[in-house]
Amino acid sequence: MSAEDWALLDDSLASVEKGATSGQTPPSGGGSMIYAINSMDSEAIGAVGLYCVIADFQPMQSGGRISGCIKRLPSGSNTGFSPLFFMSAGGKSVNDTAYILGLEDAEPYRIVLRKATILSGVPQAVDDNYLARSSRQYNASAGLWHHLRLDVIEQPSGDVTLEVAKNDLALHPCTSPVWESIDGMAQFVDDVAAINTGSAPLIGGYVGFAAAYQQSIATRVGFDQIQILRQVP
Repeated sequence: MSAEDWALLDDSLASVEKGATSGQTPPSGGGSMIYAINSMDSEAIGAVGLYCVIADFQPMQSGGRISGCIKRLPSGSNTGFSPLFFMSAGGKSVNDTAYILGLEDAEPYRIVLRKATILSGVPQAVDDNYLARSSRQYNASAGLWHHLRLDVIEQPSGDVTLEVAKNDLALHPCTSPVWESIDGMAQFVDDVAAINTGSAPLIGGYVGFAAAYQQSIATRVGFDQIQILRQVP
């Protein structure tokens, strides 16, 4: 996808530097550049992100899929920030609720699935603030790229089924993924009766990627090889 396919989410933090850069190592199979976001204000609390502006994706009318590579880049702190993908956002603002798949704001961190505002990011997965989380934890010092996929599938009943998967970049480049389940992250049903999440399923909406910050300076995230598909109603 090209730069023309994306627009800045409303209410995004201004105190960040962001853009395509060749100054960081891309994931296996990636090109010469990645998209990076770097916080510049230690007092900033908020999020910055981009949403897809391709026709039929702003907004989508039903479910869909987002996949891509995501990384916590070398930073001034191992906590205080979280990179994420989002789908089914109710609007074009970081204040809107969406389905979120991202890297937990913790050290070590997990891969986490949430239903929350983009602004809230991916806080440490405790109590009931997440829908699913990986069994495995990762150390920030390992500098890993994660190739992840989130499927949001609208069912005829009105339920929304959420499925996540990963591609092992050590075995398969991001351009030729072999998707497999993530331990600890079973299929989740956001039911029409609002029992499993306490709120109605999210149908359609906006899709993209973002970084959320909690008073952290020089904390950086990277994205690459983002692909988006939509479910045909």
